[in-house]
Amino acid sequence: MLPIELQRALDSASRVPKILVTCDFDGTLAPIVSNPADARMLPEAAAALTALADLPDTEVALVSGRALDVLRTLSAVPPAIHLVGSHGAEFDTGFAHNVDEELLGRIIAELNEIAADKPGVTVETKPASVALHVRNASPADGEAALEAARRASAAWDAHVTAGKAVLEFAVISTDKGEAVDILRDQTGSGAVVFLGDDVTDEKAFVRLRDGDVGVKVGPGESAARYRVESPEDVAAALAYLLDRRRTAGS
Repeated sequence: MLPIELQRALDSASRVPKILVTCDFDGTLAPIVSNPADARMLPEAAAALTALADLPDTEVALVSGRALDVLRTLSAVPPAIHLVGSHGAEFDTGFAHNVDEELLGRIIAELNEIAADKPGVTVETKPASVALHVRNASPADGEAALEAARRASAAWDAHVTAGKAVLEFAVISTDKGEAVDILRDQTGSGAVVFLGDDVTDEKAFVRLRDGDVGVKVGPGESAARYRVESPEDVAAALAYLLDRRRTAGS
């Protein structure tokens, strides 16, 4: 059962003439897994999102820290669903800002040096950023890698984003909040529903407006007004919104 306050907020949003439904991927639509390449969206969430995207005046988007190509492969969503990768840097139509390729290459090289002697520490390269993951490392190696990356970043003109067991360094400055604003403007949506679990999703929650619905997934402080516990609850919230949206349009 969804919290009654969330049900009421989704009821209200479902009646807006045009709505944008946006979700993070990992930890929101897809449970967190040890190997990031194994992440898959829950079937119930995928079905609800696809059905929402098929409704009139209903836009759906995934806004993720994943590189756009990876997000497209892992999510396997239909073309009707907008995809935004690299924390808002990569839209289906291209980059939101210019990419400093030289700086990106330098950061990749230095992070690979940091990770080289620490089992479980991995470096994920993306078109506009590079992430240092420590989820599968020992606590000592993970903290040492993160601290070394923080020190090294003092010499980089990069935008730093801290997530769950990850530091990401982007050579362009953007975030999920800016991405949601761009999508809102592009689609002409009167209300936004945004669901996310990570600290990077807070950038979107703080940009939401009156009539929008922000839903935090899992524990931790958040600017979101509403909260659910798990990706399974996200699937239930999307199914609830789908039912109310269908009813509002009938």
